[in-house]
Amino acid sequence: MTDYKPMILKGYLSPKGHLRDIADYEAQGGYQMLKKAFAMKPDDIVNEVKKSGLKGRGGAGFPTGLKWSFLAKPEGKPRYLLINGDESEPGTFKDRQIFEQNPHQLIEGAIISSYACGINACYIYIRGEYAKWIEMVEKAVEEAYAKGYLGENILGSGFNLKLVVHKGAGAYICGEETGLISSIEGKRAYPRLKPPFPAVVGAWGSPTIINNVETICNIPIIIDIGAEAYSKIGAPDHPGPMLFGISGHVNKPGVYELPSGTLILDLIYKYAGGVRGGKKIKAIIPGGASMPIIRGEAAEGIGMNAESLKKAGTLIGTAGIIVMDEDTDIVEVIGRLAHFYHHESCGQCTPCREGTGWVENIYGKFLRNEAEKRDIDLLLSICSQVEGRTICALADGAMWPVRHSITRFREEYEKHCKAPDSLPHEWKYVNKAVSGV
Repeated sequence: MTDYKPMILKGYLSPKGHLRDIADYEAQGGYQMLKKAFAMKPDDIVNEVKKSGLKGRGGAGFPTGLKWSFLAKPEGKPRYLLINGDESEPGTFKDRQIFEQNPHQLIEGAIISSYACGINACYIYIRGEYAKWIEMVEKAVEEAYAKGYLGENILGSGFNLKLVVHKGAGAYICGEETGLISSIEGKRAYPRLKPPFPAVVGAWGSPTIINNVETICNIPIIIDIGAEAYSKIGAPDHPGPMLFGISGHVNKPGVYELPSGTLILDLIYKYAGGVRGGKKIKAIIPGGASMPIIRGEAAEGIGMNAESLKKAGTLIGTAGIIVMDEDTDIVEVIGRLAHFYHHESCGQCTPCREGTGWVENIYGKFLRNEAEKRDIDLLLSICSQVEGRTICALADGAMWPVRHSITRFREEYEKHCKAPDSLPHEWKYVNKAVSGV
């Protein structure tokens, strides 16, 4: 892995340490892949992306080329490309590095993707709290317009594209693809039932493709080296370069670009400098806070690709790796996440609105050492009543940390159980009400 050269965060290799200026990006071969793409037929680009095996880097891991092929045939309606940069998942911060280090590769990828899908309007939706990075991307977009890479008749190709940077509405739910659509339309970011899927009925009722920032940055790479060469980078089931955001109890937290399938312990010890203080790893969340947690001793031999993580009982998500050392209180960590998901629930679906609140309240009992052992099973019961019963996956993502931390760290929960299992719950609540407590 030591000879790997970055293909997305290559700005680190430039004299300025970034490629925010269009001249620097062009000097590195930037926008040459756009010219190459314009020499191809749109359908050929879609097929090339299919053959590359590129999967979405936003969490769901759906094959990108296949998603593009679902786009409804032109019926006189406009089509839209929405690029999801609403990076609000705890433990995930890779897209921010793209905005800062290499925004023009994102723009070039957006133009190629739009051309391939017959789209003439593209929105880059960026998390509202990313004020500094929004300004960086807006400046890069202005440069691209000035150079003729955006607008009317781009590079004499006859293709037109309007690209807009859209500031996010400041809520985690805006990162859910249909919630993002609602937000861009100026509505409250309520997720929508599917079907119909956005590729058929999306923004303003028109066919819409939604891809993550990192996903779009891979498109110029595929055009450059070809689908066959791209498919051989990293793990066969999840090919290509990936950005791994590593945080928690490591010596060198940050974003590391390496081929997919890189061993999770190599990422921690070879690249992130190992665990602080030389301590042991108690737990790892491999793909952002909503992905299932695993025990540290179970991480041996696990690669950061979909199939390897699935076998380990977890998911790759956004590849945001959170490392927790031997002194970590797992119950406290998951309790904090429970607060986050309760706060960020949009409230549209009753199981999520009420379930996340119940979960947070029960964690309060554990953290005050007032919980009984039956409360552990009560949490699992709530998980079963919430998962799979809502419009979007926020509820699932809120319950997975709870369910898997209990099944894999039950002893941690039992340590917080101080109150005896003496009376049925209903009697305890009656007694409290009578006594005025």
